[in-house]
Amino acid sequence: MDKSDAFFMGKAIEAARDARKNGNHPFGALIVDPDGHILVIGKNAVVTSQDCTAHAELVAVRQASMTYDRKVLAQCTLFASTEPCPMCSGAIYWSQIRRVVYGLSQKGLYELIGSPSADELLLSCKEVFSRGDKVIEVVGPFMEDEARNVHVGFWKP
Repeated sequence: MDKSDAFFMGKAIEAARDARKNGNHPFGALIVDPDGHILVIGKNAVVTSQDCTAHAELVAVRQASMTYDRKVLAQCTLFASTEPCPMCSGAIYWSQIRRVVYGLSQKGLYELIGSPSADELLLSCKEVFSRGDKVIEVVGPFMEDEARNVHVGFWKP
């Protein structure tokens, strides 16, 4: 991890804040190329799109996949404000992205919202990636306190 990782994680957290301001769940993600260019920014849109798959990471991967060759994506890093869920991890895997940096861990998220509901699937992104034949570097939790702050006060029964 270096200064650029902190910069881009800050941008992912900013995207999560924007998602929350727009009436969605507070999750953000971005895909960055090796030269430090942000290729796409994904913001959670589950509520406003009425699409249960519109997680920030999946929004970013979909957009990037329609624009960039998978050989390009294989050189990129996905920054996620919160650890990618199993669905998003699968999309990241298929996109060929080989590095993921996340802020708030699944465990940290569940501490905020209470124990996982029946709708949650407890499976870390590292475990999802380990089932495939590609090596995907996972860094996280990273800047977890900052990533947690965007969730404070959002998750209420």
